[in-house]
Amino acid sequence: MTVSRAARGPHRALDQEWFRRPRPVADPRMRLVCFPHAGGAASFFRDWPQWLPADIEVAAVCYPGREDRIALPSVETMDELAGRIAEELVPALDRPLAFFGHSMGASVAHEVAMRIERRHGRVLSRLLVSSRSAPSRLRPTGLSRESDEVLVRDVMELGGTFSAALDHPDLRELLLPAIRSDYRLIDDYRPAGPPPRLGVPVTALLGDRDPHVHEADMRAWSEVTDGDFGLRILSGDHFYLLEQAPYLVAEVGRLLTSR
Repeated sequence: MTVSRAARGPHRALDQEWFRRPRPVADPRMRLVCFPHAGGAASFFRDWPQWLPADIEVAAVCYPGREDRIALPSVETMDELAGRIAEELVPALDRPLAFFGHSMGASVAHEVAMRIERRHGRVLSRLLVSSRSAPSRLRPTGLSRESDEVLVRDVMELGGTFSAALDHPDLRELLLPAIRSDYRLIDDYRPAGPPPRLGVPVTALLGDRDPHVHEADMRAWSEVTDGDFGLRILSGDHFYLLEQAPYLVAEVGRLLTSR
C-alpha cells in the first residue's frame, strides 16, 4: 500500500553520526540506505544522488572507526553492527526504504533487513546486494589473522578507492585497523542455519571479472527471499561500480521507481 505524503507526517531526520546524506531531501519519496564494503566509508556513495531521482534520499552508513568517526573503535561482530544500524534506522520507517550493500556491506544490509522485518513487520522496497556471496555460500578466508602484508595484498588485488593509498606508509597505518577489523567481522560471521526468508525483492549485482565472487555465488541470493529475484552482471572487477557508477545508479533508481 502506498502511503500519501499527507498521511506520512513530517520527515524524521536520521542520526548524523551513523548516516551521511550527501543530498538531503526535505520530503523524500524513499530512502536508499547504502552499506560500504570492508574498510569502506560513507563517502564512497557521495556522488550517487546526482544519478537518482530528486526525491530519493541517499543515506550512507558511516561505520565506527573511519572518516570523522576514526577515533571510535570499529565494531567487530555482525550481530552488534547490524543490531545498532537497525536500531538507528527506526526513525526512517516513516518512509519506504531500500538497501544497497557492496561486498561486506551486502551481508550487513541483509542482516539489518532481517532485523527490521522481524522487529517491525516492515518489508523493504528492495534489497540490492553487490559483489558478495549469498549466506549459504560464504566461506571464511582467515585473512584477518594474516600479516599486514598479506592483508594489504588482498585489498590491492580487489582494487577500490583506498588500494592506492595503502602504498603510503602513513595512510596504511591509518587505514589498516578498520580494514582488519572488518575482515575479522567477515571471517567470524556465521549465519545460524538457513536465514528466515524475506518478503522483499532482491537484486544481485556482480562484475564479470570479480576475482573472488562468481555468478553462482550471487544467484544463491535467491534463497533469502520469497519475493522476486534478479541478477545483473556488469563489466568490471570487484569494484565494477566505480567505473559503472552513472549507469549502475540510474538502474538502481529505475528499479526503485518501477511498479
